[in-house]
Amino acid sequence: MSVLGHVDHGKTTLLDYVRGTSVAAREAGLITQHIGATEVPIETIKDICGKMFNEDKVRIPGLLFIDTPGHRAFTSMRARGGGLADLAVLMIDVVEGIKPQTIESIEILKRHKTPFVIAANKVDRISGWRGKGGAFLPAHDSQPDFVQTALEQRILDIIGKLYEHDINADRFDRIEDFTKNFAIIPMSAKHGEGIPDLLMMLIGLSQRFLGDTIEEDSGPGEGTVLEVKEEVGLGTTIDVILYKGMLRKGDDIAIGGIETPVFTRVKAILKPKALDEIRDPRDKFLQADEISAAAGVKVLAPDLGAVVAGSPIKVVEGNEGEELCFESCFEAGTEGVTIKADTLGSLEALQFECRESEVPILRTCIGPVSRSDVMEVSARPDPLEKVILSFNVGTTQDAVETAESTGVKIIDGNVIYKLIEDYLEWKEIVTKQLDEDSRIAIAYPAKVLLLPDCFFRLSKPAIVGVRILAGTLRPGLRLMREDGRSAGLIRSIRSGDQTLQKAGAGDEVAIAIDGVTCGRQIKIEDVLYVDIPEHHVKELRKIDLSYDEEETLEKIIEIKRKDSSYWGM
Repeated sequence: MSVLGHVDHGKTTLLDYVRGTSVAAREAGLITQHIGATEVPIETIKDICGKMFNEDKVRIPGLLFIDTPGHRAFTSMRARGGGLADLAVLMIDVVEGIKPQTIESIEILKRHKTPFVIAANKVDRISGWRGKGGAFLPAHDSQPDFVQTALEQRILDIIGKLYEHDINADRFDRIEDFTKNFAIIPMSAKHGEGIPDLLMMLIGLSQRFLGDTIEEDSGPGEGTVLEVKEEVGLGTTIDVILYKGMLRKGDDIAIGGIETPVFTRVKAILKPKALDEIRDPRDKFLQADEISAAAGVKVLAPDLGAVVAGSPIKVVEGNEGEELCFESCFEAGTEGVTIKADTLGSLEALQFECRESEVPILRTCIGPVSRSDVMEVSARPDPLEKVILSFNVGTTQDAVETAESTGVKIIDGNVIYKLIEDYLEWKEIVTKQLDEDSRIAIAYPAKVLLLPDCFFRLSKPAIVGVRILAGTLRPGLRLMREDGRSAGLIRSIRSGDQTLQKAGAGDEVAIAIDGVTCGRQIKIEDVLYVDIPEHHVKELRKIDLSYDEEETLEKIIEIKRKDSSYWGM
């Protein structure tokens, strides 16, 4: 049973209500970052549904829910969850309506021909709604008329939008033939209204669509890898949804790899307790000697490093399973950033966000940031590539020390979009610094006005007050007059008692100039220009100069060409 929909439409909150947990509140940024699974036993469903539950008609032992991230970056995880499920719940915020990832989820479910129901969540957000909990109809009938009218309009809007995507739907209590219409169950994952109706609908659909397949199968196990993770003390592990047969400790298994199948043997099977989320368990996992479908488990085995999330896993004998290879979905190039993450699913999402933000990727890998990662990045010639994006993983102490000594930047975080934002912010700062450094290496165009009554020292060095009319002035630059003659070398720049490394257009500062005498080479109200070396002009042509800098450069070229007609060409 997969739960899909747009970000923040209540997928994890629904499961939290059913489980009695608070996984959503513990998610980084309050957004689901990983795909997860929870086994809900039939006794829990019976407790929630109360009088609606009819034991004589219920034949299933429980429901296994797969929770998928709704953020746009997790396309592959939603596809993985939607394709794996026998049934699905499409979550729609009743106030916000259908959003981009809602449409994407619909297409996934249609592509895999997965039956689903629509949970119109957050009825409690409708102004005036009085939380009652329990079944939807009694809660609805107790609301004021204006609240019922507002909800009805929201449901009609959703029905209309779904029809645009070839989905015929109606409120569940108005449907006569469930084979022709998709059911919409208004509900509140926060207070519980409508959740009993949703669970009973899912049980009914399970028994209707799955029929005899819900009976226990003792054949060889088959499943899908949800995530590949590096776990402290365990090494590389895989989270698996077993959808068919049995999986036993000691079984030989074949798993899809990037280029060739991975053949290994099950070392241990770890199963979360009932109502525990596999990605965020409250209690320790239980060790199991065998497990039967359908179940979400963590599998320990040697040589799992080449396994890819989304690939099939099956119990095999001999060379069975040789066809289980998986085409790599990860991009790597000859330039870009290095990414480390806790799971392959996270790498998929980071790759998506990088592509959207036009950030090239050099290398991706799961696991903590190591010294070897830092050393590899430190050798990159481009300063903008000396960075590692670390998602939800630690950094070894020797990696931290090596990064500090080599100038490698490690940006870590546990919310994917925020990690990309932090990188782009860092990139902007570094780019500005590189620009500043290039301005020091190249003499940029600038001009100054010598202010009256501001000759503070006549020579050795001359100290004069100036107003910068254009560009940026720095120590070490040579100056020239409007007739092209030398006007000395700037030794220092001061403003009051403060020594400056630069001063920009509009600033009034005192400059110390070597090689001139006030009243001889320079005079009050002279306009002086930076004396740009000819070989710098070509470099300046490649740079985005300000309007004032462009204008000043043309004036400098005009002055220089009085003596040399082809200067700067």
